[in-house]
Amino acid sequence: MSSIGFRQRLRYGFDNLTSRGSAAMISMLFILALILISAVTLFVVLTESAPDGTSSLKVAWMGLMRTLDAGTMGGDEGSPYFLAAMLAVTIGGIFVVGTLIGIITNGIDAKLGQLRKGRSFVAETDHTIILGWSSQIFTVISELVEANANRKKACVAVLAEKEKVEMEDEIREKVADLKTTKIVCRTGCPIEMADLEIVNHHSARAIVIMPPECEEPDSSVIKTMLALVNNPRRKKTPYHIVGVLHDPENMRVAEMVGGDEVQLILAGDLIARISAQTCRQSGLSIVYTELLDFGGDEIYISPAPSLAGGTFGSILSAFEDSSVMGIRFADGRVCLNPPMDTPFGAGDSVVAISEDDDTVRVSPRPAPAPQVELMRDGARIPPGAEKTIILGFNSKVPTIVSELDGYVGAGSSVQVVAEFEVEEDLEEMTSRDYHHLSVQVVEGSTTDRSVLDSLDLEQTHHVIVQSYSDRMDAQSADARTLITLLHLRNIRESRNLRFSIVSEMLDDRNRELAEVTQADDFIVSDKLVSLMLTQIAENRDLKGVFADLFTPDGSEVYLKPVENYVSTGVPVSFYTILESARRRGEVAIGYRIAASAHDPGAAHGIVVNPVKSRMVEFVPSDRVIVLSED
Repeated sequence: MSSIGFRQRLRYGFDNLTSRGSAAMISMLFILALILISAVTLFVVLTESAPDGTSSLKVAWMGLMRTLDAGTMGGDEGSPYFLAAMLAVTIGGIFVVGTLIGIITNGIDAKLGQLRKGRSFVAETDHTIILGWSSQIFTVISELVEANANRKKACVAVLAEKEKVEMEDEIREKVADLKTTKIVCRTGCPIEMADLEIVNHHSARAIVIMPPECEEPDSSVIKTMLALVNNPRRKKTPYHIVGVLHDPENMRVAEMVGGDEVQLILAGDLIARISAQTCRQSGLSIVYTELLDFGGDEIYISPAPSLAGGTFGSILSAFEDSSVMGIRFADGRVCLNPPMDTPFGAGDSVVAISEDDDTVRVSPRPAPAPQVELMRDGARIPPGAEKTIILGFNSKVPTIVSELDGYVGAGSSVQVVAEFEVEEDLEEMTSRDYHHLSVQVVEGSTTDRSVLDSLDLEQTHHVIVQSYSDRMDAQSADARTLITLLHLRNIRESRNLRFSIVSEMLDDRNRELAEVTQADDFIVSDKLVSLMLTQIAENRDLKGVFADLFTPDGSEVYLKPVENYVSTGVPVSFYTILESARRRGEVAIGYRIAASAHDPGAAHGIVVNPVKSRMVEFVPSDRVIVLSED
């Protein structure tokens, strides 16, 4: 075995030193400079070649100055030994300073490169974290920015397997005004516990898990939940985690993993329920958008101790600029539009629509007396037989049919027209026992005008256009939906038909292309899921509110003729409408002006949470927006 020589050991030591980074190299240069200056000073002292009256300390200072600045030696005078010593220290200084500049430059470049990689620690507390990346993230960030508008120093941290600079550029392009919110992007894998530490998830106020755009997004969401709740270094207090799932079969597993720390939204189920409700009522989609986004009025849960001891019916008129929807009881239960004689206890809170969380305030003055002489009690008309056509097919269609069965009257029918490939979904949908409707399946291309013309659209009340999202990418599926929608609109106008249309779009940009001034042509998209995701991230108790709002059981939002509540053609306050609805066991939360139905600038006539004392003159075609069981 050959021995290791001194030269090899020296080179090996130098290699180890340089591998330690810029700090070690700078320390080495400092030591070399110190040795050089000390050696030159010692040489000058021993040779007694220093100018008269120059101490050894002065010689060391002169050596230091010449090491740092080669031009300093230009005016030196003295013996040849002194000048040679100064020349030596200057040449050594050129090497030291040159190397130092190179090390510092490389160190700065390396640090900038590290920052661009997005691996540095996020020193934030009480911030919101978004784990993962998808096209829905821009809606979530936009809504968080609106929600944080009343906070001075808000922060949203994004952790995804994407380059930091690329994420920042896309967010800057899609979200123009960040207001008071700071966006911090970091590159990492959300299912890696070490990467989660980068965004300081232990100190976050809420954690939003975005489902990736892949074949099995649910598995990634569940793994991320495991990395959060099963982390051995996790905090002792519960997390507030919000996530989205697509397959109902994964819901139970996800709930077992997350427990009470996780609030989950079943995306397909939510879209199906909203589609079933909105297809039956023109303008309802505008109401839902108003309630779910942070741009106008939204739902808040606020304590109201001064109202304790009263009943639900008595507190409806206690707020001038907020609309009470229900009660969150002290035990955590949420009930929308409970019976009017439901007691409101000391630990209960109101579920109300308001401009912000700090605007849910009890009015200091008693509510004015309603105009009883203008109140009307219109007859309740039970739902009759309705025909609905569903164009297109995906995994949400069976849920839509089931939801419709809970709303329509006896003798109703649903006709599904699509290009079918999944036989088990069809068998499940057609073999199920329904209470109020029958299901017919027709195979055909929904983009073929002849197929659409052959349908009995004259007897049709509602048309739901569903995307082929299970077997096509977003753009291809949306293209087919858009073509079908254009054909339907043309048929409706040319034949002067009155059926409503609800269409599903996957990409919000395509939704904007398809939008027109007709309020009933609302496009249901993943944007609604993102809006709800953000709402629950801001307030975990809203999960119970939405669960009650989007199911056939309990109370839902309806738009009913204003003539059923008050007289038309005379000014009336919303207090009067509120009282008229209360006597019917309903909660009025707004109204729709028919004259503005085609004006997108006026929200298609939808007014949610109006000022109750403002006088409005209605016409018979106007509607009252209420929470009701039917």
